[in-house]
Amino acid sequence: MRRPCLPILTISTLGLLMLTSACAGGAAPPAAPLAATPAPTPAPVAGYDWFYTPDGATARLAYGIEASDEVKLGLDCDAGSGKVTLSAPGPVGAREIHLESGGETGRFTATGEPSELHDGDFLIGPAETTEPVLQRFRRLGWIARWVGTTRENYAPQPGSDAGVERFFALCG
Repeated sequence: MRRPCLPILTISTLGLLMLTSACAGGAAPPAAPLAATPAPTPAPVAGYDWFYTPDGATARLAYGIEASDEVKLGLDCDAGSGKVTLSAPGPVGAREIHLESGGETGRFTATGEPSELHDGDFLIGPAETTEPVLQRFRRLGWIARWVGTTRENYAPQPGSDAGVERFFALCG
């Protein structure tokens, strides 16, 4: 004798209610896994953008205000080196540049010296272009920087994210 299919209410490991049915002679089909929801892309900040500046066998990618000394994050490289030099303003005594992009993070040891442009120090630190946070930045076009407990988002203005790819393509 065949039993009728009965609805079964279950709670998944994600805390979501699921309705399945159990029938005689077979188990309920497994639930499809839910895809992770990606973090939303930060909105561009008026007046700030990414600026790509190639100069022969070197290149600079900087986030700030065009034609000014207002730079929040700089990346410099030699063509094909696979290495970048990170630079950023920081609080007095800071010796780390902490970056995040699309769920990846990286903490880069930096040297610091008193800044002539702002209160605090000017930080400089090395990184490899293969660092997961930099590769995610390359794919997404935006990166965030943690300064203490403050997260600063560095998102491109529409159309300017192509400079990010050109920078990484040159650097290797």
